[in-house]
Amino acid sequence: MEISTNTMNAVENEYYVGDNLDTLKRLPNNSIDFIYFDPPYNTGRNFFNFDDKFKSVNDYIEFIKLRIIECERCLKPNCNIVIHIEPKISHYFRVICDEVFGLDHFKNEIVWQTGGNAKNLYQLNRFHDTIIVYSKKGKGNKAKFNPQYFPYDEEYKKKSNVKFCEIHKKEYVTTALHNSQPDVNPRLNLRYEWKGAQKQWYVTKEKMKTLDEDNRLVYNKSNIPRIKRFLDEMQGIPLRDVWCDISNTQVGEKLQYATQKPVKLLERIIKLYSNEGDLCMDIFAGSGVLGRACMKQNRNYLLLDINNDGREIFQQSIS
Repeated sequence: MEISTNTMNAVENEYYVGDNLDTLKRLPNNSIDFIYFDPPYNTGRNFFNFDDKFKSVNDYIEFIKLRIIECERCLKPNCNIVIHIEPKISHYFRVICDEVFGLDHFKNEIVWQTGGNAKNLYQLNRFHDTIIVYSKKGKGNKAKFNPQYFPYDEEYKKKSNVKFCEIHKKEYVTTALHNSQPDVNPRLNLRYEWKGAQKQWYVTKEKMKTLDEDNRLVYNKSNIPRIKRFLDEMQGIPLRDVWCDISNTQVGEKLQYATQKPVKLLERIIKLYSNEGDLCMDIFAGSGVLGRACMKQNRNYLLLDINNDGREIFQQSIS
């Protein structure tokens, strides 16, 4: 869809071609649930689909800042913006976002391992991209976030010394039941003697008795208990801020767009930082990977780009 000069509502599942700054200025305040973008990096290269070259660093910074300011205005309170960049320029974006969103609204800096084995004689090869996350201030300052977990694999089980409980017929790990620094965080109501051990415990004496009767405690040589935590009652291995499990090249996914990102990567990002039914916007949409991820994850999309090639590639990819 071509943009016009009139004020527009945030239309779901559309790809607008035109200057994204002009389009952003026409969107209402607080109308977007989630924003992602992978901007030009000012590499000086011509990627066929777009010329990634600015007159100066100052021109580039101003170009980016104006768009981030508009993104903040369009974003709903307690919602997130995710910016995908490379380490060489990530500091510019952090400074701008600290100013626009506030330092307290920085959420994550994610390292995504991109791969590549090119030789470099003068410095270490870049092996990752940087993904930064900020939220917009809102009531209670509870930004959207949906933790993701991986199943417990054999490597985890080996490192964590997972054992099998013959009584409950379940795999388990053990964790401490007492505070090793009780004076740092004193809880006098949790200080009591249990089977000869005087400690500040993490559970009440009544709870300790219940755990003991249920064979949920393991005692060491000093008769200090630890609690059995069964794997099937735990959420899994939490996703952290270093991602090495998503390949930069996905089989059968590559389109004719130089800087295309994997759909799987965008799926993970929107699952973390948005909810089903949300309107997710990409202001440098390119081949429309965000739109494809949204279609798979029950989100709506709004795609903006100055290049009509991107829209045509996106439409072909979903037809």
